[in-house]
Amino acid sequence: MVYRMILNQASFFGRGAIEQIPTEARARGFNKAFIVTDPVLLKTGTVDKVTAVLDKAELPYEIFDNVKPNPPVECIQDGVAKFKESGADFLIGLGGGSPQDTCKGIGIVVANPEFADVLSLEGVADTKNPSVPIFGVPTTAGTASETTINYVVTDTEHQRKFVAVDPHDIPVVAFVDPDLTDTQPRALKVATGLDALTHAIEGYITPGAWSLSDCLSLQAIRMIAKNLPLSADGDVAAGEQMAYASYITGMAYSNVGLGLVHGMAHPLGGRLDVAHGVANGILLAPVMAYNKDYTGEKYRDIADAFGVEDAYSGELEHVRDEAVAAVAKLTADLGNPTKISEVGATEADLEGLAHDAFADVCTPGNPRQATYEDILALYTSLM
Repeated sequence: MVYRMILNQASFFGRGAIEQIPTEARARGFNKAFIVTDPVLLKTGTVDKVTAVLDKAELPYEIFDNVKPNPPVECIQDGVAKFKESGADFLIGLGGGSPQDTCKGIGIVVANPEFADVLSLEGVADTKNPSVPIFGVPTTAGTASETTINYVVTDTEHQRKFVAVDPHDIPVVAFVDPDLTDTQPRALKVATGLDALTHAIEGYITPGAWSLSDCLSLQAIRMIAKNLPLSADGDVAAGEQMAYASYITGMAYSNVGLGLVHGMAHPLGGRLDVAHGVANGILLAPVMAYNKDYTGEKYRDIADAFGVEDAYSGELEHVRDEAVAAVAKLTADLGNPTKISEVGATEADLEGLAHDAFADVCTPGNPRQATYEDILALYTSLM
């Protein structure tokens, strides 16, 4: 078996990490940045923290903020046109998953114009050229888009989300600066934190996992279990650990894949516009329960990360149930919804959701191979 790991060329971590952006840009011969962000970050002053660094260094930039949650094809196409007009030679993806994914789409299409429809990038994209160079600057501790080879796009015409998997889209440099994540609202910290936890657990139990990815995934699970509740309630030190945990699990899942939680979460976003982390939070414990008999001893490690006392001494079936219960309790304690009916799903939506989830690129990475009927039953149980 041959394993592949694709990582950033360089990464910077810690408060003030964004101060390194001009130095890294100049070292690579870049002259003008095209900042891809969203209107909220522009309004709240988060973008100003980055542009102040660029202004001080006299590094020109242009801001593109036409980014929407669950980014649609049209936003990427608009960004491509604006980038071509800007005279910029590198991109800065500034934000959570939506700005970062939009940024990746822009960079890939500019470098590979034959994919201008964006839809043809679905799945393992057959691009020939690396993206326009991207600097990934996350403002949430969740998606880890700053270190992954994946991005998610919404096909608005057909009300569905799809995943593009492309080694050519990974940012060349990541800047994980907790100063940018501290001020995010509690609900966003909860949703993105549950997204990171889902990445870590799915990356740990997917059949493609191996010793190096397991080291990263399990460490991230431990960090998130300890720090997410504190971070959500405003603990700054815990928030810093969440920023690092998100990146750590991104290094793993980007290279080994995800599973059915993501496969089922994407249709909730595409059809019902449910925030991705919220959808993952609803689905994580139930899908863990569905998978438990196909995970070997790994739920012992997950249980231990959540403080289960008999994680390594208890009967395996019991410990697996304890691991599921610990994740379910965390989700409920954080106040995330636990039913898809709470986020707008109706009985009429279930077959369409199941159809899309069964076809999702993440679903085959599940340790238990799910049928359409299995998926429909899981959605139905969450009404």
